Amino acid sequence: MTQKRIMIASGGTGGHFYPGLAVGRALKEQGVEVLFLVRRKDPAIDVLTSYQLSYQEIDLIGFPRSINPIRHINFIIKLFKSLFHTRKLMKAFMPDAVFGTGGYLTFPLICCAWCMHIPTALHDSNSRLGLVNRICGHIVNLFLLGLPINTPFKNTRLVSTPLRPEFAQPVNRTEVLSQLGLKPERATVLVMGGSQGARGLNNSLVYLVKNTPNFQFIHLTGTRWFETLKEQYANVSNVCVLPYSHEIYKLMKSADLTICRSGAGTIAELIACRLPAICVPFPHAAADHQYHNALVLVNAGAAQVIREGDQLTDQLQQHLSQMTPQRLQRMQDNYAKVPVPNPLTATSTIVQLLLNL
Repeated sequence: MTQKRIMIASGGTGGHFYPGLAVGRALKEQGVEVLFLVRRKDPAIDVLTSYQLSYQEIDLIGFPRSINPIRHINFIIKLFKSLFHTRKLMKAFMPDAVFGTGGYLTFPLICCAWCMHIPTALHDSNSRLGLVNRICGHIVNLFLLGLPINTPFKNTRLVSTPLRPEFAQPVNRTEVLSQLGLKPERATVLVMGGSQGARGLNNSLVYLVKNTPNFQFIHLTGTRWFETLKEQYANVSNVCVLPYSHEIYKLMKSADLTICRSGAGTIAELIACRLPAICVPFPHAAADHQYHNALVLVNAGAAQVIREGDQLTDQLQQHLSQMTPQRLQRMQDNYAKVPVPNPLTATSTIVQLLLNL
């Protein structure tokens, strides 16, 4: 039997990359030859290398938001070059199917595959479709959704958003919290603003932590803000401050509540961990998609949402004051009402659909 080959365009941001990575790893485990397309010098290259996944770099920039004509000309030149380069790679690799997870590299991959009559699939994790997926959705064979939304496209299927398999592992809360210098018997709030941190959240949380003694906190600040926040938390006993965690699943499964952004990957992780949440959407997200992502959990009663603004600290404090053990338990139970398939099964579902294309 001939070994199957699949090309994946997955990169640019973590929200685009990690679903593709999960699928690529699973495909490789099933004996499929996988080739990733990534943007030149993308940080994702280090991750792909660590998993021994093959990749090719494509020189493509994002669509310029400014009115500078030179940037637009440069974008058009690189776009046509990327189409030529992708087609050349595709002729050499001869994939049985291609898979895009959004981001600009998805466009040359899907466009070239369509022209070459190669089966195509897209995945969009968010509640608002990205620009590239809105364009490519008209020509793909299969459009996979991370969240329940209405689309104008045929052949759509709700599958949730793939997660790393580590999220299925059991976690010892006592061990995790003790290693962080926290007390396992105390109600614990995990604060996370993404890998880069979130300035608005960070600024609000220092006052909140110092004035909310009935909770203990794990605050992931982001590398950029870590030293500053560490100084501000000096002599504060109810907080563990970290720049980032590569084992976020351990922290999420050990917390009672999280204060977080609401990117699609985070939403999937919350569903997998059934973790009650106070979501503070990134205010500049395209089409306000983080707010609409959060509403999927809010409408089920599993989370609350707060708009970032001048009153964020007061609003967070008010919401925290209402988080009794009974309230947190109800929010956790309400994850059963979230109309999204189990994210832990998304990878295997997508792999099977790709192999059947």
